[in-house]
Amino acid sequence: MRIEEIREDKKQFLDLLLLADEQEDMIDRYLERGRMFALYDDDLKTVCVITDEGDGVCEIKNIATAESAQHRGYGRRMIEYVIEQCRGHFQYLDVGTGDSPLTVPFYEACGFRRHHVIEGFFTKNYDHPIFECGIQLVDMVVLRQAL
Repeated sequence: MRIEEIREDKKQFLDLLLLADEQEDMIDRYLERGRMFALYDDDLKTVCVITDEGDGVCEIKNIATAESAQHRGYGRRMIEYVIEQCRGHFQYLDVGTGDSPLTVPFYEACGFRRHHVIEGFFTKNYDHPIFECGIQLVDMVVLRQAL
């Protein structure tokens, strides 16, 4: 298993990025300003984009694992790697997600704790309703981990 930083042609990973953020223009808001990492275990398994949000905060804007590789520890390994990359440079690592029984428990198991909510984020910023586990996502839950 290896993780590489992707510095050029980040859009080549768009199909995988769209698994975590299903609207391309939303990805365009952070892709070029973010640092992107790709995890390979023979082939590509997981990608992650992080951004510097100022005031000592780094944020995971997108983390996606190929559907065939999910539930095998790749997402957790990528988060561990991102924490290693951010520690010493930032005070906190944030991640925003829908209030879903699929994603929130995953991030909590990785050491994140609920920090705040951005009301109406998904309904205000996406041109179509977003559903996860049969639940329409409305508010964004921001989870935080001290570094």
